[in-house]
This record gives sequence, C-alpha cells and structure tokens, in this order.
Amino acid sequence: MRRASEAVFTAVSDGYSHWSIVDESVPGAVHTGFAVCELAPGASVPSRVNWFEESVYLLSGSAVMDTPGGSYRLEPGDYGLVNTGVPYAWRNLGDEPARWARMQAPQPRGRLDGDSLPAPLAAGGPVLPVDTRDPRTQSFGHISPQHMDPGKQSQDLLAVSASMRTALLVYSGITVKMMVDSDLGADLSTMFMVQYQPDGVAGSHDHPFEETYLILEGATDATFDGETYRLEVGDVAFAGVGCVHGFANAGDGPVRWLETQAPQPPPRHSYRFARDWTYLRDVLHKEESA
Repeated sequence: MRRASEAVFTAVSDGYSHWSIVDESVPGAVHTGFAVCELAPGASVPSRVNWFEESVYLLSGSAVMDTPGGSYRLEPGDYGLVNTGVPYAWRNLGDEPARWARMQAPQPRGRLDGDSLPAPLAAGGPVLPVDTRDPRTQSFGHISPQHMDPGKQSQDLLAVSASMRTALLVYSGITVKMMVDSDLGADLSTMFMVQYQPDGVAGSHDHPFEETYLILEGATDATFDGETYRLEVGDVAFAGVGCVHGFANAGDGPVRWLETQAPQPPPRHSYRFARDWTYLRDVLHKEESA
C-alpha cells in the first residue's frame, strides 16, 4: 500500500515525471506496472512503442495523446488504451499540469530498457475531444461519478446508447462499470471503476491475477491477508495472486476507486471466496462425521 502523502514524482524527461507505485520492486508483482504520471504545461513525451499494453485515466488537467488513428485531447474522466506495438506520444497544450493513472501489462523490465523503444509517429490533423458517441472513437472512453449511479442509467440520461458495453453491474451495495477490457481491444489487462454505497461490503476473496486500486472518493477499510488498512483519496493498494482481500465502506457517503487487473480474468474461477470454501469444508466435515 502507498499513501498519497508519500508520493514522490521522479523526473523521466524535461517536464515529464511519474510516481511509480507498482513495479519490479513490489514483491509478487510481475504483470502490473502502475504509476501516476505528470506532464507540465508545454511539455511533451516523444513517440514510443512498447512491448506491453498501456491503459490511462486522466485525473486532472488535460493532455493530448497522439496515435496513428489521430490526436485526442483527454480531460478528467477520459480513459484510453494503447495496444502493444502501437506508437504514441503525449503533449500538454494547457496551462496547468496534466496527471493521469497509467497501467502497463505485463510489467516493464528494467533490464530490457523498460520494454520501450523510440519510434516515429506521423503527426498531423486536428486535436479531437474524446467523443464517446462517435463510433469512430475506438480506443477511448469517458466515465464520471454519475455513471456509477444506478438511478441514472436510463436511455435519456446516458451520453451513449444503452448496451452491454455501457452496462452497470450492481450487487450488494456495490456498482462496477468496465472501462478498458477486451471489448475495447485490450488483451492483457482491464481497467474499471468501482463504487461502494455506505452499506457496501465485499467478502474476503482472492484471484489468479493481480489487482491495483487507486482511491478517488471517500474512504474504505481494506483487508489484505488479515491486515486492515484505511484507504483514502489518492492512496493506492496492490493485491498479488492469492492475496485474500475484502473491502467495506468506511464513511457515510460513497467510496469510489479506479481498479486494474492483469492478466485479464479467465472466463471461470476468477474469484475464490473464502466464505464458500469454508462452507464446503464444514459440509464435508459433517458428512465425514455422520
């Protein structure tokens, strides 16, 4: 777990820095490279091509991502996907720093120059906003707190057409909305938004993949392998494969966080709930004793 108050941004290039949170220094992390990046006004990041998949979510400010498919201005709440082998670059044309969360899967390897190489990218064309209603917007999307409200999912209130792509999953005081997944073109990871109402609770469970959580609103009491932590806005936590974890809302209002998974969950057995296996153990013990 990393506290927002502990954030240290390391310069990567002129005007560009990042707070590396999950990397090769984190025990058990091999599929996840997670960081918060910052780009100063007027600064840019030259085009590169990566040996990994990268997903981003704009936290504050605005930045332009140049891709072979066009240049897009990302605002807070916008997110996007860069597939493996696709060149891209960043520019900050605004007057304030831009910050975004960055998920890379699998984890970049320092011994191989971070699995990233400079690569040419033909610039040109207008800078476009992320228009989620435009079917030509293939690798970008937008999410806001309103999208997490079950009462605001009717067709007349949605910015885009209602479909399985825009569906909100609601259960046990918890809402989940997918952002980056196989439907958006991702192969190696997912990124989505989670919100708990005051009565929201997730029972203890673990996964055959890694998860990272960046708290965006409210507070949660998170338990990892028996240790409980209070996570608040800006804090980041990581759960490796097999780490038993659970969450409970720690406030009177909603708690909301950005979550990533790598590799992508399998179609079956992606959750292993401790409660269910304890139940099975008790059933088998009774049968044996009968």
